[in-house]
Amino acid sequence: MDVLPLVIQLISGAVGGNAAGSVLKNLSLGTLGNSIVGILGGGLGGTILQSLLGVGGESAGMDIGSIVSNIAGGGVGGGVLLAIVGLIKNMMGSK
Repeated sequence: MDVLPLVIQLISGAVGGNAAGSVLKNLSLGTLGNSIVGILGGGLGGTILQSLLGVGGESAGMDIGSIVSNIAGGGVGGGVLLAIVGLIKNMMGSK
């Protein structure tokens, strides 16, 4: 198993989580919270994208297409998970 795609997904997940936190201020968990949730979402999102589309894995090598798909999957996964966790946090806090 190649570790580089996972590292790319985790880093882009952290960036995606912080980007989503800065755009969606009411769902933000702070810089550290955004980073942690983004890292988790990046790993999950990249893995899901990799299994659904079959891109970005060892079989594809580390060409530009697999790198871009790892960045996209990680970034989107980090942003989506941050939005979900932020919504849950807000719903629990409003009661």
